[in-house]
Formats: sequence, C-alpha cells, structure tokens
Amino acid sequence: MEQKEVFSGKTVEEAVEEGLKELGVTREEVDVEILDEGKKKLFGSIPAQVKLTLKPKKTDGERAVAFLEGLFKLIGVDVVPTVREEDEKIVLDLTAAEPNKSLIGRRGEMIDAIQTLAGAVANTGRRDYKRVVVDCGNYREDREETLKRVAEKLAAKAVRLGKKVRLEPMNPYERRIIHSALVDNPDVTTKSEGKEPARFVVIIPNNLRPYEKRDRYGKGNGRYGDRKGGRDGKYGDRKGDRYGDRKPYPKRELPAEGTPQSSGTSLKRSGGSYKKGGFSGFFGTYLGNSRDSEGAEPSETPETPDET
Repeated sequence: MEQKEVFSGKTVEEAVEEGLKELGVTREEVDVEILDEGKKKLFGSIPAQVKLTLKPKKTDGERAVAFLEGLFKLIGVDVVPTVREEDEKIVLDLTAAEPNKSLIGRRGEMIDAIQTLAGAVANTGRRDYKRVVVDCGNYREDREETLKRVAEKLAAKAVRLGKKVRLEPMNPYERRIIHSALVDNPDVTTKSEGKEPARFVVIIPNNLRPYEKRDRYGKGNGRYGDRKGGRDGKYGDRKGDRYGDRKPYPKRELPAEGTPQSSGTSLKRSGGSYKKGGFSGFFGTYLGNSRDSEGAEPSETPETPDET
C-alpha cells in the first residue's frame, strides 16, 4: 500500500503535524514542501496543503557521524569524522586540525570516551550490538601492537617468576587484545578481574608457585631481627640495637642531710659558665638572717658548716 504524501490542515503547521502523525516519523526524517498556505474567506476557508517526503534513511555509521559533528561543534573543536568501514564493525576516522594528542588524551581516555558515545548512537534501535571503533591518526593500530608486545613480555616474566602478573586497568577493547595475544600461549592463561572502570587483566603461569605464608614473629623474618620466643622476646637477642647491651648508668651518691649540697643547685662556676660539681649557692630566696648579709660581698665558694 502506497503511503500518502500530501496532507492538509487549517494551517501549514497543522498539516505537517497531521502528516508526521500518520507516517509515524519525526520532523527531521522528512522534507516538507508547502503546496498551499491556505486562505481565509468571508464565508469559509481554503485549507493548507503540504507534501512530506521521507529522507533516505541514514545508516548506523552515518548517524554516529552526524552526532559527532554536532558534538565537536558544541565543544569548539575542529574535527571532521568520516566512516571508513561499516561491515562487521563500524570504524570512524577523526581528522583534526590540531595535534592528535589533545584529541586522544592520556592513555587514550579522550578518544575512548568519544568511541563510547558514538557506539551508543550507532546502536540505537538495534537488537544486535554492533561494535564501533573511533580512530585518529592510526592510534588504534599502534596501540594494538604495543599491547601485544607488553602481553608477550609480561607472560615471559610470569613464567620466569612463577607468579601472577597484573596489568594496569584497561577498557574492554584493550583487554580483548591482551586475551587474544596470549590465547595460543601454552605456558599461561589470562582472566579479567575487578570492576569497571578499573577492571584489569591477570596473567597466570602454568608453573604457578604456591604462596608461602611466613611466621610474623618467627625467627629470621627480618622485622625485629633474630628473636627467640616470639612476642616475649620482642627486643631480646639483638646485639648493639636500641635496647640491647646497654652500659649500666652510674649512680650518684647523694650528700648527707643538713649540708648545703642537699638542696639547691649543684653547679660550680668556672669563669663565665657553670659546670657540674660543687655548690655555688642556693636556688631561690636566701632564708638566713638579713643582718648577716648587709654589707657583705658574695664569694665564689661559700664556707660549708662543720658537720656534726
């Protein structure tokens, strides 16, 4: 059944809305041709007539290109997107007037974000997801070769050490490259761990050594040296350390009670400074007879009363 193309209404807008509703399309999907704008008469009116022609339907890649053109225009970047391939996957090339580094970003973060948006637009209304790749300056191919070299190098390291090797977090596209590069390697297996966006690849060697848990307080663990007895010997059996083999502190003999040395400061003045030993006076206020001190000159070493 042939679809109707000419629609009428009281005004041009009403005629267009009637046509879009009947065709089940949006305004962007049709070309509008006004046949008659309509007229009002004294008695009655002539309806407006429009012709709606469906535009050629854009492919998934063309819709992604149109979206990117609008995106780059909004952010003020001079970039021209084009479709290179649209068979098993959609490949979009970006041609930029500025250096490619600013468009690619650190470790491809910028171009990966653009690729995610383009993939969402290209797969709108599709039942089966179609893979979308956004490239700029042959970045994807160079990155793929680099990841393959890194995968082979780290696989050899994992086999040599007998330990798992964890790679840095990557997007699903780059993780897939690592898995593909080592799928035929007979010495290792790979798997992805973690959660997006920090999901990463782990390379597991076939000669994986079992993990040996060391005694935290046992002998020879290096934390506190060679310690006998675990916790009880926390600082024992360590020669020359902070708490071991300390010389005994010499004990001072206190002066007999009732002597000036039994109170005050035990410092002896020599020249313009003080040194330990002797008695150079009381500390604080002199509590003796005030008449005894009138007119008397201080001496360097006061006389000591006889001991009884």
